[in-house]
Amino acid sequence: MSKFSREIKKIAIYTSGGDAPGMNAAIRSSVRIAINSHLDVVGIIGGYSGLLNGEIDQLSQRGMANIIQRGGTILKTGRCPEFHKAENRKKAADILAREKIDGLICIGGDGSFTGAHLLWEEFQIPIVGIPGTIDNDIWGTDFTIGFDTAVNTALEAIDKIRDTAASHDRLFIVEVMGRNSGFIASSVGLAGGAEEIFVPENPASIDKAIEKIKAGAARGKTSSILVAAEGQKPGRAYDLAEQIRKKIGYDAKVCILGHLQRGGSPSAYDRILASRLGAAAVTTLLEKECDVMVGVQASKVVRIPLADAINKEKVLDNEYLQLASILSL
Repeated sequence: MSKFSREIKKIAIYTSGGDAPGMNAAIRSSVRIAINSHLDVVGIIGGYSGLLNGEIDQLSQRGMANIIQRGGTILKTGRCPEFHKAENRKKAADILAREKIDGLICIGGDGSFTGAHLLWEEFQIPIVGIPGTIDNDIWGTDFTIGFDTAVNTALEAIDKIRDTAASHDRLFIVEVMGRNSGFIASSVGLAGGAEEIFVPENPASIDKAIEKIKAGAARGKTSSILVAAEGQKPGRAYDLAEQIRKKIGYDAKVCILGHLQRGGSPSAYDRILASRLGAAAVTTLLEKECDVMVGVQASKVVRIPLADAINKEKVLDNEYLQLASILSL
């Protein structure tokens, strides 16, 4: 956590990386709190790529109307490999100086925060991060914006799939997002009554899953749901289905939810979380603190050094996996 002395008169807000439901609510909150605090507010369109291209628009109170319920991000987003190069970060700093921008608010995940941290370290541009990612894998905050909505979206799909599974006596494998993180899979699996949950952090044995399927069948159970995080290879569920077919001859059906989980109207929880964190980000800059992420711990807003949010690993609690395993018996 760092302090700075410059007066904050104008701030810029941008979203970066993958979109997450609730980003618009965070933008709305930051803009309105900033304007209420007599600050000039602009938006950088398209994340770091937009910054490098000088795509900066004025933001207003009126422009924030009717966006709290919208998914995605009105500021657009994307990934920017060019920002890994020091000369491009220098170009970004020069553009910010030209536009007389005194502080930044970055809404995104760990990759976005890495760029934000470097802007402070290399050019002393005050910046505050807001965790916006459906994966919920940012250290220092209990929840990230978009996670709750993604879980509920996936759960709604699983509930519908279960109807078909029960009607046709079928085994379904539902693949959810989570390349390196099992937070979505573990939450969805527990809430959806999955027989087994496959996560990157604690790989489940396919033989263990088969044992549970067989035990369920012996009790008269005619349908089952398995939940799998995509892991390093999207489409992993097809590999699991093929292993099950080879071992016990079951024809497991696969449903990959994919980017469906990113979209849609944010849940009430995500709107509230985003509104709180958006306001906290502006307050943090006004109090002349920066190089931090605002997050929540035990329902309280906290400030976490960006270096910690980036470098420390958020560990998946196995409680959900253990409870789901017991409840599925």
